[in-house]
Amino acid sequence: SKDLKGAMETLIEQKRQKLSTVEKLDEHMDFASQLIFAQNRGDLTAENVNQCVLEMMIAAPDTLSVTLFFMLILIAEHPTVEEEMMREIETVVGKHELHS
Repeated sequence: SKDLKGAMETLIEQKRQKLSTVEKLDEHMDFASQLIFAQNRGDLTAENVNQCVLEMMIAAPDTLSVTLFFMLILIAEHPTVEEEMMREIETVVGKHELHS
């Protein structure tokens, strides 16, 4: 946990440095950037920012797996939607085999 926290602090500091050198902020305004700017305004502490980013990193795999599970169940329960999705995939990708 200490190693992960230290790594997260390093990444946030790298992000902070990058934000200080970019010319167009709108291209770099993700959630971590918003947190950093909130800290700069005094709305959050450095610990708040670190904790938020850490929790996002830890929680993401769980929430993603649950979301994907329910999405697949819903697709299985609605075959016409599945057919439409497959047609759209074929339109975009063609008949090529999909790779991960």
